[in-house]
Amino acid sequence: MKNNLGIYIHVPFCAAKCAYCDFYSVAGQPQHRDAYVRRLLEQLVQAAPDCTGYTIDTIYFGGGTPSLLGGARIARTLDELRRRYAIAPDAEITVEANPDSMTDEFLSVSREAGVNRLSMGIQSAHDNELRALGRIHTFAQAQDAFSRARRAGFANLSVDLMYALPGQTIAQLEQSIDALLALNPEHLSCYGLTVEPHTPLGRRNPVLPDEDTQADMYLLLCEKMAQAGFEHYEISNFARGRRFRSRHNSRYWAQSPYLGFGPSAHADFGGQRMEWPRDLGAWLAGTARPVIEDDHIDRALEYIMLSLRTSDGWDAAYYRAAFGRDPTPIEQALSALPSTHISHTGSCWHLTDAGFLISNPIILTALDAAETH
Repeated sequence: MKNNLGIYIHVPFCAAKCAYCDFYSVAGQPQHRDAYVRRLLEQLVQAAPDCTGYTIDTIYFGGGTPSLLGGARIARTLDELRRRYAIAPDAEITVEANPDSMTDEFLSVSREAGVNRLSMGIQSAHDNELRALGRIHTFAQAQDAFSRARRAGFANLSVDLMYALPGQTIAQLEQSIDALLALNPEHLSCYGLTVEPHTPLGRRNPVLPDEDTQADMYLLLCEKMAQAGFEHYEISNFARGRRFRSRHNSRYWAQSPYLGFGPSAHADFGGQRMEWPRDLGAWLAGTARPVIEDDHIDRALEYIMLSLRTSDGWDAAYYRAAFGRDPTPIEQALSALPSTHISHTGSCWHLTDAGFLISNPIILTALDAAETH
C-alpha cells in the first residue's frame, strides 16, 4: 500500500466564474486548451522517472471545469499516463464535470478512455438558487446530463450539493436533497456555502441563514442521507457503501502521497509538499516553478485533525505506532466529551453527526491535549 500514488490534475478553465468560487480558474479562453494539454503532457513526462516503483491508483481531474476539455483531450492525457506510469487496473479515475459541458462526446470518449467516475457540480435543484450562485445550468439540464452519463456507461456518479445559501429555507434544502437522491447517485458531497470576501458574492454581502438554521440544515442532511442508505464517511461526504467512497479524496485525509499538475495544484510526495503558482500564463510558458513548502506541519497533529473528520476516526494504536507518541492524553480529553458527540470502538474514536457539526472545537481539544503533553 505504501507504494501507491495519486495524481491530481488541475484544469483551470471555466465557462463562467461562479459568484462564490475561490478556486483558481479562468473564464473562457478556449484557445489555450490545446496548449494546456501539451504543457501538461510535458510535465507528466518529466515527473515520471521519480515515480518508478509506484503504482498510480487514483487520478483526479479537478478544476475549474475539466469537462470543458472534452473527451479527446482527457483521453490523450490518460494515454500518456499509461505510457509513462504504472496505472493500477482498478484505478479510480475521476473527472469533475458541470452539466452544461457534459456533451455526448465528452461522456462517450472519456468513458472509453477509462474514466470511471464523474463528480457533477449540480449544487441545487432550484433554478433561482443556481442563478444566485452564478451557475449557468438549470436543474433540468443537470437531470438530463446525469441520465446521459448513465447511458454512456458511468456506474459511479457523485453529485455536489450546497446548503446555507442566501435566503434558503430548510424546506427548500429538503426539496434539493430529495431531487438529488431521486437521481440515484453513488456519492454526494454536501458543502455549506462559505462566502469569501473577495469573491463577487462576498462583495454583495449576502444574508445567510443564521447559525441555528445552518445547524438544523446539516443535521437534516445527515438524517436524510442515512435514511437513503448512505454512509457518512467524512464531514461533507456520503457514499452508498465503502466501495463508492472517493478514493482520491480519501488519500488526502489519510496523508497518502500524491502528485499535482497544473496551475495552483498541490502535491505531497517524497516527504515534501509543493504548490504550483496560480498563473496560467506562466505555467503555459514554462516559466512557472513550483513553490516548495517549508514543511513545518507536525504530521502527527495533522493526523489528529484529518482523522477526526472521517468516520474511520482517530486510531490511538496507529498514532502510537506511526508517530511514536503517547495517545493517552488525547484519549483522556476525548473521553471527557459527551457520548452524543463522540464514541469509540477499540482504539478508534469517531465523531457522531452531532460531533461533526461542532468538529472544530473538538479537534482543537484533541490538539491541545497532544501539544500540552
